[in-house]
Amino acid sequence: MPLEPFKTSDALSMGVELELQIVNTYDQDLSSSADDLLALLKRAPFPGSVTPEMTQSMIEIATGVHTRHDELLAQLRAIRDTLVAAADRLNVALAGGGTHPFQRWFEQRIFDKPRFQQLSGLYGYLAKQFTVFGQHVHIGCRSADEALLLLHALNRYVPHFIALSASSPFFQGVDTLFDSARLNSVFAFPLSGRAPFVLRWDEFEQGYFRKMESTGVVKSMKDFYWDIRPKPEYGTIELRVCDTPLTVERAAALACYLQALCRHLLEGGEPPPQEDDYLVYTYNRFQACRFGLDGTMVHPRTREPLSIREDILATVRRLAPHADALGSQAALAEIEQVAGAAGNHARQLRAVHARTGSMQAVVCAAVDALRGGVLS
Repeated sequence: MPLEPFKTSDALSMGVELELQIVNTYDQDLSSSADDLLALLKRAPFPGSVTPEMTQSMIEIATGVHTRHDELLAQLRAIRDTLVAAADRLNVALAGGGTHPFQRWFEQRIFDKPRFQQLSGLYGYLAKQFTVFGQHVHIGCRSADEALLLLHALNRYVPHFIALSASSPFFQGVDTLFDSARLNSVFAFPLSGRAPFVLRWDEFEQGYFRKMESTGVVKSMKDFYWDIRPKPEYGTIELRVCDTPLTVERAAALACYLQALCRHLLEGGEPPPQEDDYLVYTYNRFQACRFGLDGTMVHPRTREPLSIREDILATVRRLAPHADALGSQAALAEIEQVAGAAGNHARQLRAVHARTGSMQAVVCAAVDALRGGVLS
């Protein structure tokens, strides 16, 4: 079967997907309650979409297609409020965060869906270890070639999104010393990492996808766990490196930061991407996962070391005209606040643990943050 045609989308339209934790209210461990929660949510109109994920202790929500920050944030808040009310009826709670601090992976149950069962059979224990939680952002593209251009032009900015969204410092009951431990679970999959450097869709389809399909390793784009991948059925590129933030406000800000970056790139704000840009890609990604905003990345063209924090702040300033045009000034103001003063959610979760000495308190803080509380 041929790779499905790339659907044309409105340029710079965006949509957000968030994987959320389902948590017991009595011990703050994960709760295998996805079936019950999904059944309850089907009884009334839902202001977005909600679907199961790999294990029974997680769900994924998705917004519609938006072009403005205020509209995206309004829908995310409506989804959040609906979910929280449903969870309260079931006496469970919901939280963001890229990992649950102390759940035990071997206790998780694979959701009873053919694709998840097939993946469990293929990947063994990795499937249950994939009980981690990410934010995916889709950006609409006018053509398949434009999608590939954006996908590769964004490679230099991937550390920004890892560092800004990082919210998974704890895993299996310990401080991992990573700001984003979640991505270590993703990297274990054989088809993760970066997409091949191809800038024409016909070359991607015939020269790469066809060959991979002929090996029997892949059947569709869903089989690739790349950091950024094209989604032809939607006419988008999908950024997949972000941890699920603790708040929907942070999720909306990250999406609009990506939207502004894409506008900058489409208007020729930087030289075209090239294969050698990826020489420092894995190193930069590691720095962002390990040290977050305090990490150091190497510029792919100049080879200069850069503070991730300072590079984000400089980029936000360059993107100001694009934020004005897109109506996302408030979103970029939040990004600037995170990089300049407040820090990411990993830093704030560590502060909760340092103050309380309790992993349960960390989960409670994440639950409160999603509800709209202040994380301190």
